[in-house]
Amino acid sequence: MASKFLPYCHARDIFSVDIAFFKKENIKTVLADLDNTLDSYRAKMPSKRVFELKRKLEEANIELVLISNNKEKRVKPYASALGVRYLFSTHKPFKKRLLNFLNSNDIVKESVMIIGDQLLTDVVMANRAHLKVMLTEKIVKEDQWTTHINRLIDRPIRSYFRRKKKLIDWKEKM
Repeated sequence: MASKFLPYCHARDIFSVDIAFFKKENIKTVLADLDNTLDSYRAKMPSKRVFELKRKLEEANIELVLISNNKEKRVKPYASALGVRYLFSTHKPFKKRLLNFLNSNDIVKESVMIIGDQLLTDVVMANRAHLKVMLTEKIVKEDQWTTHINRLIDRPIRSYFRRKKKLIDWKEKM
């Protein structure tokens, strides 16, 4: 199976990851996918656990930045309520907009970890950009209609990685 789909590590969800893991990995910026990584695509405002995650990251001097393929009208109000920077219409799995964002914001690639729930978008983009990436499971069952096709391709690849024990849990990196 192509290494472009293989994440650096895996977690059930972003909320179960100990902040000490990011410190150990020298991460200064967490680029988190919004829909089905932080909240349901139906959530207009951040949930309490997203605010708590941001607080914990801030206490550790780690910046949370939202990245999404969604349009600005979806991402901006959510990011503004959370008080974080964001990149909308990221065009995942392509890396150009992401790398431009990192460069224009003086974010050092080696200090970044992308966290997302999709192999075909989040993981492929991160690998193309040579960034660490943590793959999570989706946090709610429902998906936007545009994501259903990706999930059909994603499932057998994840299954293959699980059978071959290639999905390394973040705890094993501690």
